Order: sequence, then C-alpha cells, then structure tokens
Amino acid sequence: MSTTITPLSGDSSIATWLDDPIGGAILRDMLAQSGQSPDVFRPVKRLAIKRLVKMSKGAFSQETLDELVRRAAAGDVPAGTAAPAASEDAAAEVAASAPAAPLREWTERIDQGRFTGQTHIVTGAGSGIGRATASRIAREGGRVIAVDVSQERLDEFVAEHPTADIVSLVADITDDAGVARIVEAAGPTIDGLANIAGIMDDMTPVAEVTDAVWQRVFRVNVDGTMKLMRAVVPTMLAQGGGSIVNTASEAALRGSAAGVAYTASKHAVVGLTKSTAFMYGPSGIRVNAVAPGPTITNIEANFASPLGAERVRAAMTILPDAVEADALAASITFLLSDDGVNVNGAVLASDGGWSVA
Repeated sequence: MSTTITPLSGDSSIATWLDDPIGGAILRDMLAQSGQSPDVFRPVKRLAIKRLVKMSKGAFSQETLDELVRRAAAGDVPAGTAAPAASEDAAAEVAASAPAAPLREWTERIDQGRFTGQTHIVTGAGSGIGRATASRIAREGGRVIAVDVSQERLDEFVAEHPTADIVSLVADITDDAGVARIVEAAGPTIDGLANIAGIMDDMTPVAEVTDAVWQRVFRVNVDGTMKLMRAVVPTMLAQGGGSIVNTASEAALRGSAAGVAYTASKHAVVGLTKSTAFMYGPSGIRVNAVAPGPTITNIEANFASPLGAERVRAAMTILPDAVEADALAASITFLLSDDGVNVNGAVLASDGGWSVA
C-alpha cells in the first residue's frame, strides 16, 4: 500500500519534527552542537516549530528554520547519523497509529475596538503575560498604562507598538509612592486594572522557607496586588464601575505547584479577589482572577530544597504543554472587557486542563 507523507514545514509541530527519521536527526544534531538535548522541547513539543522564532528571541532565527526545512526536504541527514529506512509495512503501521487529523493550533484574533475609549493599567507589562496583555489591549484600541520595573523592557514594548496609546511607567508596585504615580498617570478614568506583576519562590516547604523569601514573595504578590486594588477602587466607584483582574496561579488551586511562600501568596490573591468582588459588585466593579498553568514567561523556578525539588517535579509530570503568554492574555482581556459582564468573583483556570488532572 502507498502512504502519503506530509513534508516537514514550519507549521509542523516540534514533536512531529523529532519523530521524523530525517527531521529528527537534523534537529537532534543541531541541539547537540549547542550542548542541548531534545528534552529542552518537552514543554513546547506540541507547538509549531515556527513559534520558536518568536519565543527564542533570536536564538532560533527564521534563517535557521528555513535551513532546517530545506535540509529535511533534501534528506540532508548529518554525517555520522543515519535515517532509518521505513518499510512499507512500517510506514503503514505508523500511519494507522497516527491521529486522524493534526491538532488545531489556536490563533489570536484581534477584536478591533473592544477597548476603544478605555484606560487600563497593566503591571508587569515589560515581559511575559503582562506584555502580552498590554499588547492585546493596545491593539484593540485601549489606552494602556504599562508598568514595569525595567525601563529597557518597557522601551522595547513601546517600540513594538508605535501607533498605540501607551504610557510607559517604571514603578514598584510595593511602594506607595510608585502606586500613586501609576494612578496619576492613568488620569480621571480607570476602566481596568490587570494585576500581573509577580515573582516565584524557591520551592521550599514550610520547614525550610526563609523569612527573606517569604516576605519578598508576599510583598510583591500580595501587598503589591492589594495596594493597586486599593488605589483604583475609589476612581472606579466614582465613575460607576470598572474591572479588575488579578493573576493567581495553579498554586492557588493546589498544593503541588510551588513552594509554600508562592502557594500561600496566590491563595491570598484569590481571597483578595473574592472579598473585593463581594464588597463592590453592587457598585459596578467586577473583580476576577486567572489561574495560569504552564506558561512561557521570563519567570524561572529555582529549587533551593531537595525535598521541594523531589515533590514538585514529581507533580509536574502531569503538566499539560506550556503555552505562550498571548493565550493567557486572551483569558485576561476577556475578563477585563465588557464581554465578561456577568462574571464577578471568579477564578478562571486558564491552564490547559491541569486543574482537572
């Protein structure tokens, strides 16, 4: 029997490339030359390989991708490796075991004008989920107060959106003076606040956590979130409503996603969200939270505890594949926007199904 084999392309998933006898050999050789193994792709193996161009920030260029595709099409297997020849029966077996259709890849769809005439504060706007959220609001017509601790990252973000209405502001959300400057920059109307800035802990359990780690994590994740909520609510009350979205985490829903400091801090964020939603819902202020699962950001997890590493890594074996930050921005902007009109006090698990595993 004849078997139709789809040529490898930039739209093929990383897993498809690795499973292909020719593409896999080429890709593994490229990784080996940089001292890496295919394990680096585990969190993103379902993504189209072309997504690496954007995600790698130059480490994997469009030219590199084009060369990979060219070599795969030419059967240019690296010297010293051999692509196994598949018999017709083997090819048929592979085809029979393959899924009936490739998984559909989500594509961001911009809703032009969804935030026109509105002002939204976004913290952590220099990178990761914050940057993706600020970008989406700006591209959908909103005025964005983009807050971050890095001027360089903010400058890069603004440069990417030359025609957008963006006010960039370097500020520390844990500092009262910084919070006051954020609210001042927003002006008389604050339609939305996306509390996204946050930090990770070092995965230590309670018997090992230091005061320094505990206090630092709570200062940013809880105090900073509360301070901005406290600061914007009076304006929202005066204008008859508004929307606040806090960033919780899978660690707010389970005990196996992080160390004790981060886990407790994100549980506290849920408490802030629900209490504020209850208190101010009748006044027109909606307050919700997202609980992200594995997301590709610049926040790195460090393991300072052997026990923490053992327990958390074991739990991570059931993680769904990581997504890029724009997938979280889709959830956050839904809650921020008028599309979330009937949602208040909710914790939206935007986690690829991790919370149901």
